[in-house]
Amino acid sequence: MGVEWLAERIGGTGPVLFDASVGALRGAPARIPGARPFDLDGVLSDHTAAAPHTMPAAAEFADAMRGLGLDDTDTVVVYDGAGIYSSARAWWMLRAMGFTRAAVLDGGLPAWAAAGLPVEDVPAAYGGPRGSFTARPRPGLLVDAAAVSAALADPAAVVLDARTRERFEGTAPEPRPGLRGGHMPGAVSLPFGELQGPDGRMRPAEELRTVFASVAGGRERLCFSCGSGVTACVLALGATLAGREDGLAVYDGSWSEWGLPSPDRPVASGP
Repeated sequence: MGVEWLAERIGGTGPVLFDASVGALRGAPARIPGARPFDLDGVLSDHTAAAPHTMPAAAEFADAMRGLGLDDTDTVVVYDGAGIYSSARAWWMLRAMGFTRAAVLDGGLPAWAAAGLPVEDVPAAYGGPRGSFTARPRPGLLVDAAAVSAALADPAAVVLDARTRERFEGTAPEPRPGLRGGHMPGAVSLPFGELQGPDGRMRPAEELRTVFASVAGGRERLCFSCGSGVTACVLALGATLAGREDGLAVYDGSWSEWGLPSPDRPVASGP
């Protein structure tokens, strides 16, 4: 979704706008007017799970969405302060819960500001009435380590890793303590930034098709992983824009789970 499209429709009966920024950009005192907080570092992750950014249970997710005023009939646009980073995670979570009326703002807040469009100097917030959102979980869009192991052994599937090549190869340290370096044996490196142009927007659909053809070939099922299940969703977004709607899955625990010491989850290093 482009900033021009959103600028023409913002406010009033326009789309519900979510700010899904994480880390240092979470709660930053700048937002697109009317944006509500899709708090991936807070209520919209399961903090009882071992891995960060784990998807909450359907009931908890539905309660959070209703608390943000989301109705089943709404249209949603998600953005983040980094460009296209954590916004794709929010988009994929909504899809995993059966809500398909959502899009990611191409280029995010940086593209909005670069276009000279208005920004409010207050963090994203919502104080309106509760919504009527209904969670309708779609099994298979978010998967566990057992499903990833099966994908690694399946000639019709490929696991694509969105981390940097240095982390994939084990030559750069993991940012989270206690994790092994390297990658899943048989996984393929596809850093999420390679799906974006110099301006931070997603590459055109034809270029994305070429990228995925080069790493996946004719394999029918694509499973995406990253550090904590966030930028893996950028790969899911890119594959969707490339026309690959079916057979897509995100490994929810990603390297935060797989990289923990375990004889059941082997690790390889190098290219």
